[in-house]
Amino acid sequence: MTTAATAPHAGRARILLLLLGVVWGLNWPAVKVALSGVSPWGLRSIGLGAAACTVFALGLARRRKLAVRAGRDRLHIAVAGVLNIAAFNILLTFAQLGAATSRVAIITYSMPLWATLLARFALGERLDRVRVAGLLLGACGLALLLAPLAGGGLPRGILLALGAAFTWAAGTIYTKWARISAEPLAVAAWQLLIGALVALTGLLSFEGMPHWPNWHAVHNAVLVALAYHIVFGMALGYILWFNIISSLPAGVAALGTLLVPVVGVAGAVLLLGERPGLSDLGGFALIFCAALCVLLPRNMGARRDAP
Repeated sequence: MTTAATAPHAGRARILLLLLGVVWGLNWPAVKVALSGVSPWGLRSIGLGAAACTVFALGLARRRKLAVRAGRDRLHIAVAGVLNIAAFNILLTFAQLGAATSRVAIITYSMPLWATLLARFALGERLDRVRVAGLLLGACGLALLLAPLAGGGLPRGILLALGAAFTWAAGTIYTKWARISAEPLAVAAWQLLIGALVALTGLLSFEGMPHWPNWHAVHNAVLVALAYHIVFGMALGYILWFNIISSLPAGVAALGTLLVPVVGVAGAVLLLGERPGLSDLGGFALIFCAALCVLLPRNMGARRDAP
């Protein structure tokens, strides 16, 4: 229950959650535009690097303990960073090169469904009726969205989007299983740094030493999109997120992020001129409802199961 003392903070956090939904939602079309002038490896190196620096600076400003003890915690943070940040963001970037942004956004937010399945097998979490209904809705939504595309084999971008959703889910479940004892802000900062280092390694391996681009030759739309991705999508986005989770229960915060794909799809339609078909919109509606089911507080499902 929210006390009178904490109610103003919770109310402010809900406003920030709406703002975050818009900021992260518009980041989807921004990334698509930026990729027309910046390489995927370069984009992720810059964006994740900026996010890591921002979260480290936030931790120092709040006088949080950012050091992580040697041993198991460092290993778990490294594995979670590769899954949660590096693999997720890199797969997602290449997915947007091979598929419509609206479809990639819809498929990516099937993540709660994969996390629910992985939690059942890896953590032994019980599936109540609400979550079973969510899984069925999600399966139907994915089938409706993917069926028209499967005639000649699923496009590479769609497969990469599915991979991104799965690695995000795997990283989330791994983090929960590992029970890392470090400060949450420190865990996030180090994971972002690991993601940036993996992206930089990919940049150096596949593209060689980066050279200073001729910014005069880059289209203005690309520059605006890149600036939005770095300043708003990554830096401001993570500042908002950590302010939100410090004031709201994790379940409420997770439910609030469902606004992100809504804004992302709308942004792809309005800013990129994409026109999702009926199967896309139907799949989106089912996956959205499915995610809502599996993110609902667990005691709600228990009450519905009660005789």
